Amino acid sequence: MPTVQLCIWIAQLYCIVDICSMIPRVLQPKLEEWIKYFPVLFLTGPRQSGKTTLVKNTFPDLPYSSLENPDNREFAENDPRGYLQNFKNGAVLDEVQRVPLLFNYLQGIVDQDPNKRFILSGSQNFLLHQGITQSLAGRAGVLSLLPFCVSEIITARGENAIKPWEELLFNGFYPGIYDRNIPPAVFYPSYISTYVERDVRLIKNIGDLNTFIRFLKLCAGRTGQLLNLSSLASDAGIATNTAKDWLSVLESSYIIFFLRPYHKNFNKRLVKMPKIYFYDTGLLCSLLELHSPEQVSKHFAMGSLFENLVILETLKHNLNRALKNTLYFWRDSKGREIDLIIPKKKISLR
Repeated sequence: MPTVQLCIWIAQLYCIVDICSMIPRVLQPKLEEWIKYFPVLFLTGPRQSGKTTLVKNTFPDLPYSSLENPDNREFAENDPRGYLQNFKNGAVLDEVQRVPLLFNYLQGIVDQDPNKRFILSGSQNFLLHQGITQSLAGRAGVLSLLPFCVSEIITARGENAIKPWEELLFNGFYPGIYDRNIPPAVFYPSYISTYVERDVRLIKNIGDLNTFIRFLKLCAGRTGQLLNLSSLASDAGIATNTAKDWLSVLESSYIIFFLRPYHKNFNKRLVKMPKIYFYDTGLLCSLLELHSPEQVSKHFAMGSLFENLVILETLKHNLNRALKNTLYFWRDSKGREIDLIIPKKKISLR
């Protein structure tokens, strides 16, 4: 039976400790380092993962402006040049994907004055990367911030505060759970509702949101499994191409991620489909309608839930150090499987 000691071991192996006024975030040193190299720095990640708090604490001398604010957004949309000219030395611009036009103007500003620094954050990975490739290629560095890793919780509360693994998995890792002591049963339904109403509508015009939510719950029931697109589409009552589009929406908005199969130096009789996982186990439990840690330990998919937790912690290690997602699984046609492969030359455990 898996225990919390394994999670703590993973956290201590993969995570370092920083000192700052908030709950320390492992990614902060990378922000401080990369701003020396790039005039524009993008920080992406799920909504409410702590991006705003991190950039405000890391760059306190830069003015902050949120494009979620209707007044700021209207100003930026109607007069992007005038909006950006307000920031003499640069700024922290939050949810910048709300005004894609700014990317074009930022290119000219940083080309004209390379000493200016702009920190851009947002929760729409697709829209942000679209802006980078079209306007800011070569001028921007991209980092990703996920909710807390286990070591960040240990740093803030100590090892004695870590609960049994079922409770850790059930609570999830969003800062609001820990900073404001919001019960998971209150936090996650509200998070899902906000996500669907804001992010989904921003990325893609989905008419039937109830069907989309049902599709999201079906994905949760398949965590740790090979992706069978036709089966998923059939169960959701939608076309296969629609299911493919919706998976892209979930991936670009940091709800799910895929673990790809590893092929190098193996025979050709290998499974080529990816496996589906969630960026937060608390959100996953909420979608599965689990109401307590005790239900986690008795759930038929308990093994897959714990597998999601371990792989997620490893993924956070990579992203917190600006390493690419070089995690894989291996499975052959007879069902023999290795849940997680970390290529040695791609990762340092120091």
